[in-house]
Amino acid sequence: MRPRSPEADPLKILLIRLRLIGDVVLTTPIIRALRRTCPDAHLTYLVEPLAAPVVARNPHLNDVIVSPLLRGAARLREDARLVLQLRRQRFDTVIDFHGGPRSSLLAWLTGAPTRIGYTMKGRGWMYTACIERPRGVRARHSVLNQWDLLQTLVPGLPAPAPQIDPVEMVEDPAAMGRVASHILAWGFQPSDDLVVVHVGAGNQFRRWPESSFAEVVAGLTAASPNRRIILTTGAAQAGRAEEVRRLAVERGVPARSIAVACDLDLAELRTLVARAALFIGGDSGPAHIASTTMTPMVVIFGPTTPEVWGPWRDPALPTDIVDVGALPCRPCDQRMCEPGDFRCLLGIGPDAVVAAALRMLDRDRERARSRSRV
Repeated sequence: MRPRSPEADPLKILLIRLRLIGDVVLTTPIIRALRRTCPDAHLTYLVEPLAAPVVARNPHLNDVIVSPLLRGAARLREDARLVLQLRRQRFDTVIDFHGGPRSSLLAWLTGAPTRIGYTMKGRGWMYTACIERPRGVRARHSVLNQWDLLQTLVPGLPAPAPQIDPVEMVEDPAAMGRVASHILAWGFQPSDDLVVVHVGAGNQFRRWPESSFAEVVAGLTAASPNRRIILTTGAAQAGRAEEVRRLAVERGVPARSIAVACDLDLAELRTLVARAALFIGGDSGPAHIASTTMTPMVVIFGPTTPEVWGPWRDPALPTDIVDVGALPCRPCDQRMCEPGDFRCLLGIGPDAVVAAALRMLDRDRERARSRSRV
């Protein structure tokens, strides 16, 4: 990065990451590092509505631009309006964390003199600096892959460490009141031990069976009489949460001990997890949201691996991974199950998840005791 004279206008940097929640969460360490290395820069983040709450209150950003995800003629009109907005801001540098057709085109159309992105077939010419992103799956964390883009702008930047640059999402004060109201509406008390279990998943490759989640709920409530379970998922998969609840009640779990929450927004989900004693869920956007809190976590990995997608947060925080172990077909591209039996996911038993959950709860209690003795 070229040095700028003290009297020059602040460096204007645009960061682009469209689409998925977890992917946006995993860019937040780069935002923090960029602010640290370029303290006077004006940082703008371009995101789509679904993941916008992740960065909406980020203290290291100056602006957040939310572009609606539209189709057809409406999308063309929106993109034309967006391009004019971006060009008027006269960015010096654009970093495209996404690399998709739309994001690379938007990066190019900003007219920024420096445009950094991945080497993508047919689109690399839209960037002034391209970083190789090897094809296939490799055991390298997503944060490290994106860090490569930042090192192009800031040569010599040390490799990231999650205890220094963790993922982050700032709590929304308005969500705190809404979550408190939800907890009262569910009939739970302040003294109850809350456990958030996210049972949703974006595709069938990551959908752990409802019966397995129900066994976990039964195991956790049997271990503590004041433990309360909150089953979360998106509205489109509300039926999964209701089925887990039904199966858990069949296994003897009191109905009053289980709540179903399928209408929480991201800010409310983050606040709820931060108040909970434990989060359990598969490798998904909500798991990455949970990793921005200090709450103990148990994450279930099927076709993906923690080496690439594991929670990026301080190793001192109680975090456990449950998976089936090494398989010739794992990880995969999640387009077709080669063996045909989803063994990477269905091979994970509920007992392993319950055991991991109890370990994380014990570890968190010991951590609290250690802090109190200091």
